[in-house]
Amino acid sequence: MAKDFLIKNKRLILYGVSMALLLFLLKWLQLRFIIIDHAFEVYAGGIALIFTGLGIWLALKLTKPKIETVIVEKQIYVNNNAFELNETALTNLNLSKREIEVLQLMAEGLSNHEIAEKLFLSLSTVKTHSRNLFEKLGVARRTQAVDKAKKLSIIP
Repeated sequence: MAKDFLIKNKRLILYGVSMALLLFLLKWLQLRFIIIDHAFEVYAGGIALIFTGLGIWLALKLTKPKIETVIVEKQIYVNNNAFELNETALTNLNLSKREIEVLQLMAEGLSNHEIAEKLFLSLSTVKTHSRNLFEKLGVARRTQAVDKAKKLSIIP
């Protein structure tokens, strides 16, 4: 049955195939003429694509972080005991109650302005207490004062 269909329509099938081949040939020639007419643009576009890809690759290569992981093992001593105030250090330094309060708030990371608001003091009074603390502890900075007070067990 399919054989009969092919025999009856042989001319029609040959005509359709030849038209498709002719159309393919014309499109191929048209493309070829477009490429020949615009050869410079095609080559320039190809070179631009190559250098764009190269630029992206190089940028990724250069900006890639070179991270080296270093593992440091360090022994940490944990004091599980409750905080005990060192009374002798406190009396030797002759710190007032307000100075201790200011020192504790410094250890919490509060600024002079925040300490003044919390203790209902003026900013200049807080600065005076801080200056007295630095003088009594023999330090120049807040972090040094907090560190020394912790080492002396004046604050937790």
